[in-house]
Amino acid sequence: MDGVLALVKPPGMTSHDCVDFLRRVTGLKAGHTGTLDPAAAGLLLLCVGQATRLSQYLIGCDKAYRAEITFGVSTDTGDAEGRVVARAEASDLREAQVQEALASLVGDLVLPVPRYSAIKSGGRPLHQQARRGKAEQPPERTMRVYSWTLRSFDPGPPTIAVTDLECASGTYVRSLVAALARSLNTEAYLSFLVRTRVGRFCLERAWTMEEVEEAAWRRELASLVVPPAEALAELPALALDEAQERLVRNGVAVEVPEGGSTPAAGAAVRLLDAVGRLIGVARVQPGAEGVLLRPETILPKHAGST
Repeated sequence: MDGVLALVKPPGMTSHDCVDFLRRVTGLKAGHTGTLDPAAAGLLLLCVGQATRLSQYLIGCDKAYRAEITFGVSTDTGDAEGRVVARAEASDLREAQVQEALASLVGDLVLPVPRYSAIKSGGRPLHQQARRGKAEQPPERTMRVYSWTLRSFDPGPPTIAVTDLECASGTYVRSLVAALARSLNTEAYLSFLVRTRVGRFCLERAWTMEEVEEAAWRRELASLVVPPAEALAELPALALDEAQERLVRNGVAVEVPEGGSTPAAGAAVRLLDAVGRLIGVARVQPGAEGVLLRPETILPKHAGST
């Protein structure tokens, strides 16, 4: 059983806890494709079996979230897990003000990452330094926001906004909430977060842990797993003949098949066999006599065929 399982992560569990759960249930190797904070819930993509080799192509996918923001208070962690460090008046906030501020935070934003995060500074994760009381200045990162809209607004008290966010990978929602608070001249923290989409995967088509356990008991777990070729459907695909497949399985670059469109140089491309199974992923590179597909990650033959 090789493929990607879309899991509904409950709050209170780490992403590694979810990986351990799947390993226990399947008896196979498993890995995640990007963590969710323990307090957050929602969509977590887990690679199973040989598909663990493909996690790098899912980590960089765009994400979508539903984020609840509580105004008037900020915490040291930026979320509900932390201790209160500041308070400010927020009762005069109006829905139109919040909508306008959200719209101003769309695009490429250079923001500091949260102090309580896994980003390393001086060789140590920031959250370890923060817990030891070190006031390490967090590094800044460019975060790309495609849209950030207000779903509901409750003037309170407390004043709470529920928002829908679409962003690129590597965006810290807690950093965005801090920027939103600054733009509104108040304090705020991320009181709850649900991830609703990763690339083409959406929360509505994810499985709960109870459903996964039941499917495993019925020996029907493979029906919940998305095959590798489908899991990487956001990548362009090219079909290879048997001769080309033999070459790439031996690490040899091949020319782009005749009749196939040529992706841009450096692009990752799915390589499919005659029946549509994923052979692996190649990078497009210019060659002396044309454009080449240089194999980068190759799966064992028939992986994902269950």
